[in-house]
Parts: sequence; structure tokens; C-alpha cells
Amino acid sequence: QVQLVESGGGLVQAGGSMRLSCAASGSMFGIDTMGWYRQAPGNQRELVASITSGGSTNYADSVKGRFTISRDNAKNTVDLQMNSLKPEDTAVYYCNFRSLWGNDDWGQGTQVTVSS
Repeated sequence: QVQLVESGGGLVQAGGSMRLSCAASGSMFGIDTMGWYRQAPGNQRELVASITSGGSTNYADSVKGRFTISRDNAKNTVDLQMNSLKPEDTAVYYCNFRSLWGNDDWGQGTQVTVSS
């Protein structure tokens, strides 16, 4: 099992930037995709961005061109650079690691609040 700890959330004004980081500990055997999800009050958790072990990325349409996901396999970290933030980006952001056989590990979540 992998333990994930997110950092970097907080309050930012609309148009600003923020960087989220996720550090992993434990066995990384079989970990393939790393990603970020978010959940706003009253909404379902949704994928924001993901990156595979091969470096392929996937972004939600709502964040394309504004967010960038990156990973450092040597450090077992995945980051999310968020630019041009909007109030609708306000949510709890969760780090996710998925194994080759589909098992998910989640971080505890970090709050991102974008003020208008």
C-alpha cells in the first residue's frame, strides 16, 4: 500500500496560480498512473489530470491549457501546477496513485479556494 500526502493548497485570488504536490511513501511496486482529482461541495469527485508511467497525460476539458501535471519517479512525487485559477476550481483536491491492476490509493485531500 502507498501512503500519499498532499501539500500546497490554500486561498488564492482568481487569475492566480498555485502548485500542489503529492509525496508517496511505501511500496511503489506496480504503480502506473498518478493523478489529481477534485470534489466540490455537492459534486462528485472528478478527474482533473493524470499521467502514466510512460508520461502520457490526460486533462479534464475544464482545466486544459491552465493546469499542468508532472511526476518525478525518482522522488515518487506528482505535482499539479494550476494557473489562471477560477472560482469554479474551488474544491478539495486529492492525489491518486493507481496500480497496473486497478488498485487505488488516495491522499487525505487539500483544500483549494479561489476567491473572485
